[in-house]
Amino acid sequence: MPATFGGLAREHGARHIPVMTEILRCEVAIVGGGMTGLALAAALGVDGVDTVVVDRMPADLPPSSNADPRVTAVALGSVRFLESIGAFAAMRATAAPILDIRVAEAHSPFAVHYDHRDVGDEPLGYIVENANIRDSLIARCRELPAVRLLMPQAYVDVARDPRGATVSLADGRQLRAKLLVAADGKFSRLRERFGIRTRSWAYGQTGIVATLGHELPHDGLAYETFFPDGPFAVLPMRGDRSSIVWALEDELAGAVLALPAEAFEAEVQDRIGDRLGRLSLASPVKSFPMVLKWAERFTVERAALVGDAARGIHPIAGQGWNLALRDAAALAEIVAGAHRLGLDVGSAKALARYERWRRFDALALVAITDGINRLFANDVTALRLARNLGFALVDQVPPLKQLFMRHAMGVMGDLPRRMRPAEARMRA
Repeated sequence: MPATFGGLAREHGARHIPVMTEILRCEVAIVGGGMTGLALAAALGVDGVDTVVVDRMPADLPPSSNADPRVTAVALGSVRFLESIGAFAAMRATAAPILDIRVAEAHSPFAVHYDHRDVGDEPLGYIVENANIRDSLIARCRELPAVRLLMPQAYVDVARDPRGATVSLADGRQLRAKLLVAADGKFSRLRERFGIRTRSWAYGQTGIVATLGHELPHDGLAYETFFPDGPFAVLPMRGDRSSIVWALEDELAGAVLALPAEAFEAEVQDRIGDRLGRLSLASPVKSFPMVLKWAERFTVERAALVGDAARGIHPIAGQGWNLALRDAAALAEIVAGAHRLGLDVGSAKALARYERWRRFDALALVAITDGINRLFANDVTALRLARNLGFALVDQVPPLKQLFMRHAMGVMGDLPRRMRPAEARMRA
């Protein structure tokens, strides 16, 4: 039987009869049942940490919602994490391996070519449809006795005190946890409730995403081309399909989004050329605003931010969710360690360790993605020449190219245990 306490009262004739408010207790409460929140829940559940996920969206979305054309580039380090929590096997069935990456400036003879064989036998990563990632994580969470999904369920209030956090749910129940995690995205309401300030920058760009079918195979090649009006990425998907992520200034993006399907296909064909043969739309065309968000703190008393709630970056390097998974893996490792020792999983000491661990990595990637976007947004001749020389230098210096590749693969730095190779995890 769940613990209860006397709460609201209701009128019953002339008498006031107390209504007993049900309290659900757990060690960790996660607000946000998107890909990051679910990955964190699964990681905690594997280690037996009693975890509850709260989200307005139902766990089982109707088929019409699966028209989402968004995909995610899942780097090798992230694949290792997902494999370690038992979630990647279901994703692999529809994932496309990234075997090569080509980065270039439009109309330039110089480019950087990253070949997975230069750093080992494994792919550089995989392109996975967001809908498949979410479905796989939902299924894995349902397999774990320590994880409960309250989906759909909204929260109406939160409160924190030195001993824990309380989430008041829309159905009248309360959720009491030692640690409350905000995983509710770049425009996090929970972050605002915590009083954590953010720094924001609107790029004045709109991201356009769509899935394309094509006549010729992509051979596992992902490429990003920097045009004067914005970067254009083509990502390999399973079968003869690719996803495009196209960043344009807001006004120009509006005009492109208003094009009929045939005219849109012609614009995309012009940018890709003939390398994939004839192209055709295989999904709706969607868009999203390009906004940088940076939280001044990642933790407060009894609460932590993960993923886009902590920082939302420009998608120019395809590293957003990989950065979010490093948050999830680090926080899960800290919490699971405290849980095994019978310690307080939401203590100030645990949260301080998470803040120290994740802040530098997050700040570095914010600076890198923002800097790349600004560098290529400037079409001054001298800068264009410098960019081309940079491409040529990186492509001709194998140690430098391999360093960049390992960073992009998410296999360098102070990695959480679950993101290391299997043999390294066993030694840890």
